[in-house]
Amino acid sequence: PSAPAAAPPAAAALATGPSASTVARLYEGREFEEISLDGMRKTIAARLTEAKQTIPHFYLRRDVQLDALMKFRGELNAGLESRGVKLSVNDFIIKACAIALQDVPDANAVWAGDRILRLKPSDVAVAVAIEGGLFTPVLKDADKKTLSTLSAEMKDLAQRARTRRLAPHEYQGGSFAISNLGMFGIDNFDAVINPPHGAILAVGAGVKRPVVKADGTIGVATVMSMTLSVDHRVIDGALGAELLKAIVGYLENPVAMLA
Repeated sequence: PSAPAAAPPAAAALATGPSASTVARLYEGREFEEISLDGMRKTIAARLTEAKQTIPHFYLRRDVQLDALMKFRGELNAGLESRGVKLSVNDFIIKACAIALQDVPDANAVWAGDRILRLKPSDVAVAVAIEGGLFTPVLKDADKKTLSTLSAEMKDLAQRARTRRLAPHEYQGGSFAISNLGMFGIDNFDAVINPPHGAILAVGAGVKRPVVKADGTIGVATVMSMTLSVDHRVIDGALGAELLKAIVGYLENPVAMLA
């Protein structure tokens, strides 16, 4: 008789750090406050530890010149003022990412254990900081929505996230996320992918920098740095670069978002 099939190898346990008592002993005689973890903090700790230990991240960086977008945003906001609408730069970033995911559909994907799921809609998550943690509410079908609709929806989701009034279906799903720390003056950073997403875009501050223009002269432009963190199981380097190029293209030529 044939030998029984070997059992599949057990998954490696996630590495853990030293125990609470071990760490506390290091600070004997020093004043400190012990903060118990609530459910949200435990979830964040578990998911991001899993993400860093199991997702093969790689990083792609690009600078974006924002002057055309800032001018276009000002013109749109002037026309929308009577309706009480004020578009943010982040609204344009959400829209640019959503359309880019349609342009590069192979990158609109998530990791599903032993397979890849390629999504049809552009469901874009946006990180929102709250007291003691964060939520990533998802703007569904973001490519099909107007900038003013995205702006209103994002404001509503962010407000309800901060008061912890989001329903689970409002922060679950999506294939792609955005984390923007530009309002804190951060130039650039690397964000951790939120599983099962295929990528996350880290957005820095727009700052004035000297740039070389097309005619070879030196000028000054508002430049924003972006870093795309990519799950290499889902998206290879060239595909990730194609996605980031598409995002940059829409941000530097924002009129194309309305075409």
